[in-house]
Amino acid sequence: MKKIITVIAVSLLSLTLSTAQADENTIKESIAKSMPTMKIDAIKASEVKGLYEVAVGPHVFYVSDDGKYLIEGHLIDIAARKDLTEGKLNEAHVNAIKKLGTDKMIIFKPKTSKYTVSVFTDIDCGYCRKLHSELDSYMAEGITIQYIFFPRTGKNTESYKKAISVWCAGDAESRKTALTAAKKGANPKEKTCNNPIDEQMQLGAEFEINGTPTIVSEKGTVYPGYLPAKQLAEMLKEESAAK
Repeated sequence: MKKIITVIAVSLLSLTLSTAQADENTIKESIAKSMPTMKIDAIKASEVKGLYEVAVGPHVFYVSDDGKYLIEGHLIDIAARKDLTEGKLNEAHVNAIKKLGTDKMIIFKPKTSKYTVSVFTDIDCGYCRKLHSELDSYMAEGITIQYIFFPRTGKNTESYKKAISVWCAGDAESRKTALTAAKKGANPKEKTCNNPIDEQMQLGAEFEINGTPTIVSEKGTVYPGYLPAKQLAEMLKEESAAK
């Protein structure tokens, strides 16, 4: 009898997995046909039967198992009074930044790092310059700053060209020196090279950033705008302590 029950259980599990895979394939085919430019990072069953969670860059959508309907918004567990999407969005933010890679960022690191944030920055943005002028304060709080360029004026503008020139200044230390000088108002020596500026700007667009600086924590929380070092450190501390 136990053997029969085991066989049935395995068969049901196999059927469930096959159905889930079929649903995922249906969703992929539907999206590829209707939205061919959308690049899916992951698909998995959501907490709601018949609804799948689809991760696309820093975004999370929900799609019906027949691939006919796409829902944009947050999934709320009414009984638990819990936003089920928020954590998934934060995870998508983290994965999108990891995909860019630290080798495509300009990083300022303290001797002892407690927290790491990724900061979308514009060389000519006033509050971006204010944040950078207080870099020592962030270092003192143990906050590593990973800069990602997001020239708000767009491609082929002065801010965009400055970002490229800073990146092309040389090695990692040379880039940091060039960025600090540019943040103080100096015009960097115009240079060109293979650079990740367009890729960084694309990531910023995917995050739907409309202002700089925009700070993203290690857990994927997005903090729009400038935050003083102590305030940011306190927020990151609370975030780290939260389950």
